[in-house]
Amino acid sequence: MDGGDQSGEKRKQISCGLYSSCPASLKAALHSAFDYGFHFIVTQITHPNYTRDLNKPDSPFFIGRTDRVLKATEWNRLIVGELTTNIDVDSEIEHVRRVSKNTLKQELGFAIHLGIPAVLLHLCKPDNVHLARIVNSHLVSNSCFAVWVQVPLVHPSRTSPISDKDIDSWEWWNNFRIHCDYDKRVGVVLEMPDISSIPSTEELDRWIGEPVKALVIPTSYFLTNQYGKPVLSKAHQEIIRRFITIDVQYIIHLDTEADFFMYVKYMNFLGKKLYSCDIMAEFVQGCEDYLQCPLQPLTEHLETNVYEVFEKDQVKYDVYQKAIYDALQEWTEERNPVIMVVGAGRGPLVQAVLNVSVLLNREVKLYAIEKNPYAVNTLAERVRREWGSDKVTLVKTDMRSWKPPEKADILVSELLGSFGDNELSPECLDGAQRLLCPRKGVSIPASYTSYLAPLQSIKIYNEIRANRPSDKTLRQVFETPYVVHLANYQQLAPAQALFTFEHPNFAAYIDNRRRKRLRFGPVRQACVLTSFAGFFEAYLYGNVVLSTNPSTHTPDMVSWFPIVFPLAEPVQLRAGDVVQVSFWREESTDRVWYEWCLELPLRSSIMNPNGRSYHIKKH
Repeated sequence: MDGGDQSGEKRKQISCGLYSSCPASLKAALHSAFDYGFHFIVTQITHPNYTRDLNKPDSPFFIGRTDRVLKATEWNRLIVGELTTNIDVDSEIEHVRRVSKNTLKQELGFAIHLGIPAVLLHLCKPDNVHLARIVNSHLVSNSCFAVWVQVPLVHPSRTSPISDKDIDSWEWWNNFRIHCDYDKRVGVVLEMPDISSIPSTEELDRWIGEPVKALVIPTSYFLTNQYGKPVLSKAHQEIIRRFITIDVQYIIHLDTEADFFMYVKYMNFLGKKLYSCDIMAEFVQGCEDYLQCPLQPLTEHLETNVYEVFEKDQVKYDVYQKAIYDALQEWTEERNPVIMVVGAGRGPLVQAVLNVSVLLNREVKLYAIEKNPYAVNTLAERVRREWGSDKVTLVKTDMRSWKPPEKADILVSELLGSFGDNELSPECLDGAQRLLCPRKGVSIPASYTSYLAPLQSIKIYNEIRANRPSDKTLRQVFETPYVVHLANYQQLAPAQALFTFEHPNFAAYIDNRRRKRLRFGPVRQACVLTSFAGFFEAYLYGNVVLSTNPSTHTPDMVSWFPIVFPLAEPVQLRAGDVVQVSFWREESTDRVWYEWCLELPLRSSIMNPNGRSYHIKKH
């Protein structure tokens, strides 16, 4: 495969493996596959020529090919070892069970000896608890290989005219990985269904939320185009398009006589054809499922790289500029309006106000208020070189404590976090609204609402569990929300509105504490609840809206990744289950925090009570 796209054309790098069943020469098979563009091969690490009767005390020394047929670097980079397919440690027949157990242990031990990166095993029935126990015992003993569990993407019973059961192979996989405690080294390999068994969108969504390592594609599923080249049907291409988003690998299974070079070439072509390189895809590249702690902008000065990320999103500032334009266009007084940008950062909203002033040919009196001394340094330079002190008055202070020489007609801010209020926009704007003219002063944004949705993402669950800082307990990391660009996930239901805040708020007593119970479902298929994802919708002015809610997301806007509120343990959901969650926003004199708990289908303890593991500081 090409190391890069020299033409500058955007494509998704495709990793292809070749299934090679007991080749006569493993070295020749590997080098041939590598020469044709494959990245690895899947093959048995034992060999049928070596008979192994492990029940006899004088069993032969031979297990399989000697490890000397390949270099150590080839074994541990290029080989996925398939375990013997007729192993059945869960058999009802004691003899079969005993022989299978001995064989399995020997092959897993041989895999450790060879140093191969992954072993592939097949699930052929729903009950695999003994198999899971043996595999898990190697995992907890710190075996270095990953475990690839192969199941049909759609079980053949779905379309079989003689089957009286509708078997869900996802259940086989789910039961197995539960027994292995959701170990991140256990992934699933899916057999591509034939054209008569294409899964529903819901089924694909569920698999997209799983740790899928590879998709097996038999060559018999390929069609022949007018040029005599192999191609996949539109339906199969759509399946691959969905999995491209989570970077799965593809295993070509030669079940027909064919030149396998053409299949690699075609898969690389699909990587270019099916890859949707939109603005969001370019912006988030490398950030997929990466955990970030939410910002603490009131107590920690933002750094240059954070401001740069904010400012890359021109769509957001275009929407803000539209809101400012609409507000100024409705200005009817003869005097010049007073506009204050609070939390001005490095000045993108200041520039937006000046742009509108030019577009409407209307002079404005503009203040830029910022407390970060290093951002103020940038603002001062922009005032001196770009804007002019006659256009912009720079104020270095906290918006909540500044005593202005005059009242503002319009207050503009971009204090929203991934959850709307999680960077304390309500507290900041409530403190700054005394800068506004009473009764007629305008706040941009005027209101914002947080949204919540149930989520399945074992990837995120394992990222939280595996990346615990040394100074935090496991409980603390699961009681902390994270900002994440979600990729390997399934949203289990549409997001629902949670908390709403409006500005200005001239109520005699302002209480920004909130509590709400949300009910989702019933879910239509079995799945796993691991967390809740948070989004927001903000009305800036009139009908000008910014949204990260998936159903109303502002097109091409890349700011604000979702926020994820974890559960301490994954919760198994059956088809028809309802998910009910209670959520609180609480505060004290110096901090704000969230608490949450599951009420249905089971009750959980309340997460993050009194903000013990996570809170947002006010000062």
